[in-house]
Formats: sequence, C-alpha cells, structure tokens
Amino acid sequence: MDISIELLQIWNFFKQWYWVPLTCIYLAVIFTILIENRNPTKTVAWILVIIMIPIVGIIIYYFFGQDFKKDQYFKKNDKKTSADFIKNWRKINHLIEKDFEVIEERIGAKVKVFKYLNHSLSSPPFMNCEVKLLQNGEEKFPEFIHAIRNAKHHIHLEYYIFELDDIGNEIINILIEKANDGVEVRITTDDFGSPKLNKNYLELFKNTNVQYQTFLPVKFNSLANSNFRNHRKILIIDGEIAFVGGINISDKYINNDSNKLYWRDTSLLIKGEAVNLLQLKFWMDWKMTDGLDFNIFSYDYIKIHDEVKNGAIVGFAFTTPGAPIQSAMESMILAITLAKKKVRITTPYFIPSDEFKSALLIAVNSGVEVELLMPKNGDSIIVQEASLSFTKKLMEQNVKVYLYEKGFVHAKTIVIDDDLAFIGTVNLDNRSFFINFELTAIVHDQALITKMIADYEQDKRDSSLMTFAMWKNTSIFRRAFASVCRLLAPIL
Repeated sequence: MDISIELLQIWNFFKQWYWVPLTCIYLAVIFTILIENRNPTKTVAWILVIIMIPIVGIIIYYFFGQDFKKDQYFKKNDKKTSADFIKNWRKINHLIEKDFEVIEERIGAKVKVFKYLNHSLSSPPFMNCEVKLLQNGEEKFPEFIHAIRNAKHHIHLEYYIFELDDIGNEIINILIEKANDGVEVRITTDDFGSPKLNKNYLELFKNTNVQYQTFLPVKFNSLANSNFRNHRKILIIDGEIAFVGGINISDKYINNDSNKLYWRDTSLLIKGEAVNLLQLKFWMDWKMTDGLDFNIFSYDYIKIHDEVKNGAIVGFAFTTPGAPIQSAMESMILAITLAKKKVRITTPYFIPSDEFKSALLIAVNSGVEVELLMPKNGDSIIVQEASLSFTKKLMEQNVKVYLYEKGFVHAKTIVIDDDLAFIGTVNLDNRSFFINFELTAIVHDQALITKMIADYEQDKRDSSLMTFAMWKNTSIFRRAFASVCRLLAPIL
C-alpha cells in the first residue's frame, strides 16, 4: 500500500514537472544542430521536425540526422597507402595533362569536367576504354552473368540491393560455383538494402570459398549512423570488365510476364583502364568491412590495358559521407553550366540542392534547352510531391518536365549536348549528393551517347509533358501538400 502511494506521488510529480527535463533535451538537441554549422535550410528543416513532432522528432533526428562519424568508419583504411596513392597520382600529372589536350580536341571546353575530376582527386581521365549501354535488366543480366561465368581470377561485387529471388539465387549459385573452382569471390552488400542476404549469408555461403561482408552493419552501437548507406552498384571481373549503373540485383528490374510494373533503368559495361579505379574503390570499401585484406596493387588486380584507338573517355565522380568534396554533384553542375545546346536529365527523385537548381536555371536562361524526365507515379508520395514542387520554378523558366507513364523510371542519367553522359547511382536529391556512398561514370563516346539520346526520345514518347499552367491548375490541396513535403526536402 505504501509502495502504491509512493508510485502515485512520483507519477503526480512527473505529470506536473515532465516539461522541465523535456525542454532541456529539446534545447540541447537544437543547440547541437545549430553548432554543427550545417546548411541553414537543412538546419531549419531538422528543427521543424523536432518541434512539430514531439518526442518522435528527436528519435528521428538521432537515427537519421546526425553527422557521419567519418573517423569511426574510415579508421580501418590504411592512411599511408592512400597518401602514397595520391602522391603517385600527382607524379603522373604531366602525362594526364597530355590527355587533356586530346580530350579538348574532342569535346572542347567540356574538358573542364575531366580536369575538375582530376584536380579534386576523384578520378583521372581514362582514354583506352570500351563502353556499352545496357537498358533495363533484360539487357544487363545476360551480360552480367556471362561475365561472372567467364571469370578466371577474381570477382568483386558491391551492391546496395541483392534480392534472394530468381535472378539473385541464380547469381549466387554461379558465384559459389566459381569460388569453389578457385576464383576469388568477394561480395559486400549494404545492410539496409539487402537485409535478407545479410541475415542468411552464413547458411548460404557455408562450406564455400565465397568471402562475404556486410557493409555498414546496423547495430545498436551504430544506430546513429544507420542513415549512411552504400548505394553503389559495382561488379568487377578479373580487373578487365566492370558494370556500374542504377540496376540492382532483383527480379523487378527484368520486364517480363511476372512483373506488372515496367521498370526503366540504365547500366553501363566498361572495359579498359577505367576498371582500375573501380577496383581501387572496391578495395577501399572492402577495407571498411571485416574482410581479409588483399594486395590490390598486384598485377592480378590492377591491369595494364592495350591502347584502344579512339576509345571512350571515362572518368568517375563519387559521393562519400564526410568527404570535403562531393564530386558527383559538383561535376554535374559544372557540366550543365558548360552545355551549349541541350541537357537531358532522367531521375526517379528530384529534390535538388540550391546549387544544382541554379545551374539548371542559368543554363535554360542562357538559351540551352533543358529537359527533365521523372516518374509520374513515384514510390514515395512524400518524395514524389516534394519533387513536383521543385519543378514549379523550373517550368516557369521554360525547363521541359516529362512525367514517365509506362512504368517507374529508376535511371540516373544526364546527357550534355552530344558530348558527355553521366550514368550511375546518383539520384538528384540530398541523400545521393551528401549522405550515401554513390558513384557516377562520366563518359564521352559518340556511339553510346547517340544511343542514350535515342532511348531518351523514346522515354519522352512514353511520358506526358507537364507545364507550368497545368501545375497552377492543380488543386490547391495538392499544391499545399506538395509545399509541406518540400519543407522536409533537405532531410529526405
């Protein structure tokens, strides 16, 4: 009885004074956000979330709002090796400068994009390359599986989504077979993107020679950093062939009778010198896991490739959380500002940074035709409405916005005039620009760009043109909802 009275007294005290510790917590969190010196828009967005969603807002911030603890995750990387690599890169700059002369002859001022990538230590330009555009899973997976089956020395696979469905199980069985035949097989998948594989890998790869690692495992002591995901999709075979692009390993990317929703996506097959840089990136990501290290600088992994006459020029831009330079976004902005005739953009999510949006407006107002193609029906109503709200200003300034109606467009591509193509994993949103591990290939190859333009024109025929007048005639309730969703854009 006495215990009940004491509990009642405690409860009454709590009901009367609970707001004191809660207010202290709120003030402490808001103060923390302010002193992080973030982008002001992002700061305001997080403070709004915390204030407008009591208690839950603080929990959301804890899981998804805190800055990436860079040192914690990169401590496994050999800093000396990285420093030596950069030092050697700078030693061959005189050779790269000669490449720039050749590139400038082919694409003029747009050589600045490759110069930016080199000077920001993102990627030198690779001249001796062959590239092939792969549309949708129907084109990608036959090439993908053929490459794996023909591997002789090693297979390196790094993917965001790896489903245990028909195509996923087929690929796993081939990987196990190759590993047991003596081919080195290393696989790393994102813990959030591939939960089923991560949960079952011990059973799947038991008594096999497959080396498997979960990338950024979500554990209780790392929940605050669970927001930072590895969204890259890379396959490397024998240091000779690589695949990058937006297509994950999943049946839904294959358009057949089993899938009701048509999935439009793009991938890229690369042969030649550029594979070496992807190999280094895989190795650096692998070192962030608990996987056994390997000598990346041996000739088994880094190859000397034969010269390809008039070969494709390939460079890469990356997003890495915590990095001082986010070369993916910045190289895209630079390329857009260098456009002379036309910019063609395809993206499933359009929540651009202010800098990216400004680049589009500058381009269109300087006489460049800018086209943006995105889904008519997105896979998230909040993201979709926020995306549409960002098109309002663009349409008002004569950017043409096409809404894809055939299915869901998941491709992440940009074509600049007839000179440059971006193909990768980078969505045009805050997450891809600053939060996730991402990559995009920047390519100059006339045959590839011609095909990309033809594919883009077909995608436009499968889309409807949305105009500023149409947006103004949208119901006031939908426009109001889009405006509310837009407030959350900096943290989506």
